[in-house]
Amino acid sequence: MTKQGPLKGRAARLGRLMPSGPSTAARTPFVLLVVLLLGGGLISLLLLNSALNQGSFKLSELKKKTTELTDEEQALQRDVDDSAAPDALERRARELGMVPGGSPAFLDPDGKVRGVPSEAVSPTPSPRPTPGADRTPSAPGGSVKPPETPGTPVSKPPATPDTPKTTATAPTTSGR
Repeated sequence: MTKQGPLKGRAARLGRLMPSGPSTAARTPFVLLVVLLLGGGLISLLLLNSALNQGSFKLSELKKKTTELTDEEQALQRDVDDSAAPDALERRARELGMVPGGSPAFLDPDGKVRGVPSEAVSPTPSPRPTPGADRTPSAPGGSVKPPETPGTPVSKPPATPDTPKTTATAPTTSGR
């Protein structure tokens, strides 16, 4: 600006209201306020970013664990399905000594019996060769017992007449 003479009129009055020299006292609080706001904002962003990263790590860990548990659940469900298959149930029932039920009889609401019930009968198992059956057993003295010839009768223990003949019935499965 170029120096001009003294101001006149209205400009002179406005000029008296304004301070004549540079003032640093009024700028200091404003600068401090701006610096504090910027610093606080940066610290807030840093804390927020850290919290988001921590949540992201936890989320990825939980997703991994969920995947593992889902795989385990599917394996367990597959085992349950295999155990519930009809052939597996039949095999397990036979291991427990159960036999298929006989023909059922049904009662009508009026009390008539439909069908002829029959008893569950244990099927005769097919003879399986026992391991080592083709070998000749050795006698207690260490000598080998000679094999029996096909025409030789095998002695059975005598049956006593006072021994009652019993037939045992095996437990049956439900009619499902």
